[in-house]
Amino acid sequence: MMERSRLVNSFKNQVNGLVGIIVLLTVHMAVPVDAQVKQVEELTYLPLPELVIPEPERVVLENGMVVLFLEDHELPLVNLSAFIRTGSRLESQDKIGIASLTGTVLRTGGTAKQSGDALDEFLEGKAAMIETNIGETEGNASMSCLTEDFPEVLAVFSDILRTPAFAPEKLQIAKNQMMAGISRQNDDPGDILSREFKKLIYGKSSPYTWVPTYATILSITPNDIANWHATYFHPNRITLGLVGDFQKDQAIALLNKVFGDWPKGPEVKDAHVFIQEKTPAGVFYVEKNDMTQAKIAMGYQGIRRDHPDYYSLVIVNQILSGSFGARLFSNVRSKQGLAYDVHGGVGLQWDYPGMAILSMSTKTQTTGRGIDALISESRNMVSNPPTEGEVADAKASILNSFVFSVDSPSKVLGKYLTYEYYGYPSTWLKTFRHGIEQVTVAQVRDAAKRHLRPEDFAILVVGPREGTKPALTRYKTIQELDIRIPDPPAGT
Repeated sequence: MMERSRLVNSFKNQVNGLVGIIVLLTVHMAVPVDAQVKQVEELTYLPLPELVIPEPERVVLENGMVVLFLEDHELPLVNLSAFIRTGSRLESQDKIGIASLTGTVLRTGGTAKQSGDALDEFLEGKAAMIETNIGETEGNASMSCLTEDFPEVLAVFSDILRTPAFAPEKLQIAKNQMMAGISRQNDDPGDILSREFKKLIYGKSSPYTWVPTYATILSITPNDIANWHATYFHPNRITLGLVGDFQKDQAIALLNKVFGDWPKGPEVKDAHVFIQEKTPAGVFYVEKNDMTQAKIAMGYQGIRRDHPDYYSLVIVNQILSGSFGARLFSNVRSKQGLAYDVHGGVGLQWDYPGMAILSMSTKTQTTGRGIDALISESRNMVSNPPTEGEVADAKASILNSFVFSVDSPSKVLGKYLTYEYYGYPSTWLKTFRHGIEQVTVAQVRDAAKRHLRPEDFAILVVGPREGTKPALTRYKTIQELDIRIPDPPAGT
């Protein structure tokens, strides 16, 4: 009983203390009614602190490897990223898929010193991570570890880049996975839409549109993978980015230790990547009868980010589709109720033209209205050009969200790595906000007029024949696209 009484009294004392604190806070926080604002416009805010973006240090090793350093001692972690000058756009047509396979087996296939399974055990024991992949325009390798394990994990990272084993059994697993993906490539209508639309934009002869087949995957041998690696993996084709808890001088010494004796590769200019000059205008159709909706895309080639209209088009894209209050969402989604997802804008790539594309999903019976709505909104950006208010709101949204793209050293370093890899000036990040701020309403309107031309659109519809037929019969010419998956070679 004594113990229970003591606990009850203690609880009462805590409650009384909390009540006292609440009363004090209420007294101090109370504001006279006359001092409270009555309109949101009367609210005042303290000025935001100046956004300070750290800039990494750049060092070039004797073998040509570029390294960007950005120290961050908040946590005892080190992260390393590598950009390798390669990509699936450099593939030959008879070996489509070799880049992706190389990127996968680079990590899973082990090294000259230890197997892929042994690597897994080593990294698990260190709570570390190493990943590799090769995409369309670049190869990537990354590692993360505790500061104390950095020298040991870095040595393994170096082995993976320099002396991969490409174990045949791991290559076979990766090939099986890719072939399973080929068998399912027509399951998702969204995947069909993006894949086939890309072919319309860049042309079927462009490596940007190639997809692996059973034949190309089956033809790839361990020797092919090794040759791909030998062609593109050289220190002077690699940019490293190091961020985290390290001392720069010590890090340089470690990098020289594991990469310094890697000889510089030949200065070779990669082959030109073909892109057709102009997207053919017209209406294109893919039959997919297991759908209850139609998917629509329309557009043509966009621009590179070094185009003079870049900043203006960032604002155009924001007005068109950058928020739930943007024109496409407001007019096509909310007012007309034609689509749950609708998007549009002029694509902005780093070293080749992006895709200017407007897209949506809609009920099959509203396919025609959906096409008309997208075309109408594109025309409307010219006939009813962006207002001063729309431009001001778009700028504010872009500039206010900018801080979230640079709110960690890792994000900042990632941007600088991209600029270094694609040959953009290191000042690109710091000039972005100024570039947006300086764009005029007239420049936004002119950019919209130049880059949104619905009369030149290629229009692609994916959907069931019966449901979309009424919408498509109004066109004199419709080109049907064949998406059948080629059979595996005989005897495989």
